[in-house]
Amino acid sequence: QVQLVESGGGLVQAGGSLRLSCAASGFTFSTYGMGWFRQAPGKAREFVAAISWNTYYADSVKGRFTISRDNAKNTVYLQMNSLKPEDTAVYYCAASPGATGPSSQMYRHWGQGTKVTVSS
Repeated sequence: QVQLVESGGGLVQAGGSLRLSCAASGFTFSTYGMGWFRQAPGKAREFVAAISWNTYYADSVKGRFTISRDNAKNTVYLQMNSLKPEDTAVYYCAASPGATGPSSQMYRHWGQGTKVTVSS
């Protein structure tokens, strides 16, 4: 069955870096667009970044976060630099069989999330 398993979350000080990974299985990874979303406590889930033939970023992370993928390893990554306390959230990866973008409705499969906490 389809699985998306995120890892790499944790506690980091403001200004620090983390790299999230999402290992995919159960579908043809290379044909899917992949995205990262996040949900902070008490807030709605929001788009962070996506990758298909191109990459897309939320304005709030542009220049600080980088999404990439390794089709040989069926893995998508999110490199997060210059982290801020407002980046604190549970981060989810998602897979889209078609177009990618900021709408969560584009994505068919979701992981369980990995928690990122940025202390000030």
